[in-house]
Amino acid sequence: MAVNMPENVQDLVIIGGGPAGLTAGLYASRAGMKTVILEGKSTVSQITVTDSIENYPGIPEVSGFELHDRFRTQAVSFGAYASTDEARSVEKILLGEYEGWKITTEDTILYSLSVIIATGAKWRALGVPGEEQFLGRGVSYCATCDGPFYKKRKVAVVGGGDTAIQEAVFLTKFADKVTVIHRRDKLRAAKILQKRAFANDKIEFEWNSVVQEVEGQDFVTSLRLKNLKNLEQDRKISVDGVFVFIGLDPITDFIKGVVNLDIGGYIIADALMRTSEPGIFACGDCIAKPLRQVITACGDGATAAHEAQLYVDELKGQAY
Repeated sequence: MAVNMPENVQDLVIIGGGPAGLTAGLYASRAGMKTVILEGKSTVSQITVTDSIENYPGIPEVSGFELHDRFRTQAVSFGAYASTDEARSVEKILLGEYEGWKITTEDTILYSLSVIIATGAKWRALGVPGEEQFLGRGVSYCATCDGPFYKKRKVAVVGGGDTAIQEAVFLTKFADKVTVIHRRDKLRAAKILQKRAFANDKIEFEWNSVVQEVEGQDFVTSLRLKNLKNLEQDRKISVDGVFVFIGLDPITDFIKGVVNLDIGGYIIADALMRTSEPGIFACGDCIAKPLRQVITACGDGATAAHEAQLYVDELKGQAY
């Protein structure tokens, strides 16, 4: 599809406003690229709901919300335009003499010579009866958001990775008892987090168990558990709330059919953050990679912005 060159074609549109997208915006705008960041309305960066980040180099401890705010402020200070608008589709078109992209959002249409996908991922649901019914009434995916509602009460945390254990420890600031429910007989979390959890007398463990149903009336009152090794140990535990941290699903539905995805829905990108489609780059938690941390997302974002700059310069015939 070819169109006459629109008046306001961007050099780069970044879809996603987490650490990866904001770092890409910082590097791109600092390099003089006309840059728009679409932060999205329905997705919230995982960093903003993390109580404490203690492994970001040079900043011993900071809340996720504060660190995210610093990223955003810095990107905007160099000229990036940040919008809460949300991308709906990306389509290849000809922009005058250049190959480019049409990005349709909820509110408008943008044209750009390059695109960076940095939409991240969202928490995976249990998919059991009662989970959706009691969302916001005892079922939560954010301990930072909802933990204070459970002072002197009993809660459960489902999961055994870093986030689950970190948030279980955080919840002991409020709850009298935190039961960690894990489908295996040992945790996957970092050893230092495991040590903290095992040393906390408010935390108990339900090993080799999964949640079969969330039960309650107006609010959650109990969980029905299934023991994966001994069915005779299936039982019900009384809780006032349950926090679910069992993994992430990438936010990539809008880009299916445009770039290659793996079987899990993650965007396949090379070491330079290039996707299967020239001119589209991807970074952060939405790409297939072994480690998903703030620091790796930032590195991905910087690389993606650099490669987008080289791509646009070559497109314009300005490469050195």
